[in-house]
Amino acid sequence: MNNQYSYYTPEQDDMDYQAGSGNRQNRQKNRKVPTVIKVIGLGLVFGIVASAAFQTSNIVAGKFLKNTPEAAEKKVETAGSTQLTTGSGKTAASDISTIAKNAMPSVVSITNMSVKQVQNFFGGIHEQESESAGSGIIIAQNDTELLILTNNHVVEGNDTLTVSFIDEESVTANIKGTDSERDLAVIAVQMKDIKSSTKDEIAVAQMGDSTQLQVGEQVIAIGNALGYGQSVTTGIISATQRMLDGFDSELIQTDAAINPGNSGGALLNANGEVIGINTIKVATDVVEGMGYAIPISDAQDVITNLMNQKTKTKVSEGEQGYLGIQPVDVSEDSAQMYGMPTGVYVSEVVAGSGAQKAGITKGCIITKIEGTAINSTVALREQLQYYGAGETIKVTVEIPGSDGEYKARTVEVKLGKNR
Repeated sequence: MNNQYSYYTPEQDDMDYQAGSGNRQNRQKNRKVPTVIKVIGLGLVFGIVASAAFQTSNIVAGKFLKNTPEAAEKKVETAGSTQLTTGSGKTAASDISTIAKNAMPSVVSITNMSVKQVQNFFGGIHEQESESAGSGIIIAQNDTELLILTNNHVVEGNDTLTVSFIDEESVTANIKGTDSERDLAVIAVQMKDIKSSTKDEIAVAQMGDSTQLQVGEQVIAIGNALGYGQSVTTGIISATQRMLDGFDSELIQTDAAINPGNSGGALLNANGEVIGINTIKVATDVVEGMGYAIPISDAQDVITNLMNQKTKTKVSEGEQGYLGIQPVDVSEDSAQMYGMPTGVYVSEVVAGSGAQKAGITKGCIITKIEGTAINSTVALREQLQYYGAGETIKVTVEIPGSDGEYKARTVEVKLGKNR
């Protein structure tokens, strides 16, 4: 995602989370978000400590997890080994407290610990440990893992990910799959790491049908607002099919309060079904009640792909593989201006490298690593840290033709030793 998220500290009384502008034309309504509006990234409630510091199994084993809410189910068949479970779409009584009580066991808090390089007053560079908070939705359980859906910006750049459940028990999580273009991620927790008492408390969320949403329909948002733990807000669907800069898909607009830390949390309908993943809000002195969520139905294929990927563990820095290219970002603006795909432009290929041997040449644009979308150098490096020297990975590149058109090709690259 192109948005930049600013740090939050307890001293920031004004809650300043500004991150880019949102003025792209709405495809359906032909309206624009005012240029004075600023898009606020919600997932990263930061506090810096100086230098020290989500098929789902459609029926989850009863002794491990409860199913919620109590609604008829229908299976969504997918090519992968894991499925999402969706609800019937039948109308239910909109008792907010009951919906919240049933849904909160399927929502988690996520803490992202990372180490960042910071320049001090004298120009020197030192490392600081940074903590950010977001939310997640329990969407599946396979034989060994509990899978949790969240936003990519909640987990990117992590050194350690910690998931806290409704009973406040915490466990470490690993990345399952990420998609920076759609701002989606799935992380995995090992079932063996979850206490039996916690398994009795948590639940797999029920997926709804966001294509059936009506403007004015009541919705509920649950998430880890400001990193304080789960909280519940309510409102209505203000609009559907909204477009904002930095997002590759249409969004749901709601006036339910979406605050920093809510990113990755659940937007629910009156059945208590997840119909959106809370992601950003819009805020200025003249704007109130403009929060946005990724429609669950639009994201279903992406989520299924992410949840069926192999769980990733980081390789130590000295053992990480070397691709053998000089990367340059292809921004969204540049892509539109020059008719290029968004991704990482190969400005140079190192002689004898795995990239050269695989047929990657100068001018190619890398768009995926092992099926994960790559839209920036940061995203490329983020993915490469999971593969060691000597491993072979699949890299999708867009190759320019003589007619100026790009054609996608997937090649296998044997990674060399990092230099």
